[in-house]
Amino acid sequence: MKLLIINGPNLNLLGTREPEIYGNQTFKEYFDDLQKKFEIIKLSYFQSNIEGEIIDMLHDARKEFDGVILNAAAYTHTSVAIADAIKAIETPVVEVHISNTHARESFRHKSYLSPVVKGVILGFGLKSYDLAIQSFL
Repeated sequence: MKLLIINGPNLNLLGTREPEIYGNQTFKEYFDDLQKKFEIIKLSYFQSNIEGEIIDMLHDARKEFDGVILNAAAYTHTSVAIADAIKAIETPVVEVHISNTHARESFRHKSYLSPVVKGVILGFGLKSYDLAIQSFL
C-alpha cells in the first residue's frame, strides 16, 4: 500500500509554531517515526504553502497512491478548489487536523473538505496522522 501525506500552509513550521497548539516536534521527526511504525506501507510526504501545488499533488496522487492523508490547514476553511480536486479523483482522501478545529476560532468550524473526503480525524495532535494511516489498513 502506498499513502501520501499532504500538509498545507504553515505546517512546515511545526515544532516552532504555536507549540501550545501544535507541539514541539517537527513533522520531519514525526514522519520518520511513522515510517518506522508502518514499515509495511510506503509513505510519502509533501508540504506546500501554495494552494495550486496542493491541487496538483492531489491530481498526481490518483496515478500512484492508494490513499491520501490531507491536512490542508487554513485552506480547509477557504478552498473550494481543493474540495473540487478531491471530488475529481477516485483516490480516497482522509482529512486530518492536529488541533480540534471546533474548539478554536469560529471560522475554523467550517470545512469545505469534510463533505467530499472518506473521513475526518482531528484533535489528537500529530497522532491524527497515525489514526488516518490506520483507517486505510
